[in-house]
Amino acid sequence: MSSSGSVSSSSSSESTESYRSKDRRLGGEGTSSRVVTSGMSMEVVREVREDPPEELEESNWPAKGDYGWVAADVGDQSSLFRWSRLLNSWLNCTPVISKGVNGDIVSLERVSVVDRVCHGQEGATEKFFYMYMCHFSQLHVRLPLDDFTMGVLRALNVAPTQLHPNSWAYLQAFRILCKSLYLEPTPYAFLYFYDTRPRRPATWLSLISRPSISRLDAFSQSFKHFKDGYFKVVVKEGGNAYFLNVDGSPKFPLSWTNNPSRYKDMGMDELSVGDKEVVETLLKFVDKLPTKGLVRVYNSMHPIIDIEGICLLLKLC
Repeated sequence: MSSSGSVSSSSSSESTESYRSKDRRLGGEGTSSRVVTSGMSMEVVREVREDPPEELEESNWPAKGDYGWVAADVGDQSSLFRWSRLLNSWLNCTPVISKGVNGDIVSLERVSVVDRVCHGQEGATEKFFYMYMCHFSQLHVRLPLDDFTMGVLRALNVAPTQLHPNSWAYLQAFRILCKSLYLEPTPYAFLYFYDTRPRRPATWLSLISRPSISRLDAFSQSFKHFKDGYFKVVVKEGGNAYFLNVDGSPKFPLSWTNNPSRYKDMGMDELSVGDKEVVETLLKFVDKLPTKGLVRVYNSMHPIIDIEGICLLLKLC
């Protein structure tokens, strides 16, 4: 499989650490240090440009309340992207919008100091949802979300950031696998292979592979450094048709919910005819499939060749 243009876990981790380093610098007022050159002590001043006053003033805002139903590690986690310059720097080198789609459908915006990934729409004049940096840099998600993805989020009753990144990887791999086999991915065909165990207080929801029928391996045994990389996706008028129904209701939960759906040992009798066709085809796989390899196809220079290569490797084409 071609690896051209793919983002490795190590490089993504290094990139994340780079943005954390930038965030620490942006939060300061400039630093100075003393170095010795040719026996002479010299003071070096590192200049940090001033941030907009309105961004600095937010440090005095009171925290939002009424989120006791959310786990502390979720509610306490601030975002790297509270600085607009930091977000713009990242957006300049990471694609977020699908090719051929007008970028005006959404506005990608920083979060305030008091915003948290679990917060709802209260006080907002436009509908929005949060996304993580890793959705785009490592998992190659693109906006707008397709019907399959929105259907999975609806079935699980979770917002995009409420679904753990490892589970997003399963979703991305499932779509590309179905495409390679000329199948239409459906939410319930996908969820047939997983159980869910929502926790209280609410935290990130993980899809738990059903051991006897699981067909995708884990993207990462420990998906690190994603929790502080969230930003706002504000739906603009031109994007309403992509994210909202005709009556103005969202096509998937935009904000975290306190009642994600619980799935346990879904039976074949619960599936539609189309869902069964997808499931029965995938059950013909003998070995587990490489989730990470399938996800990287999204960033490949030659996706069709890579898809066929995976199928040939597994002797399924």
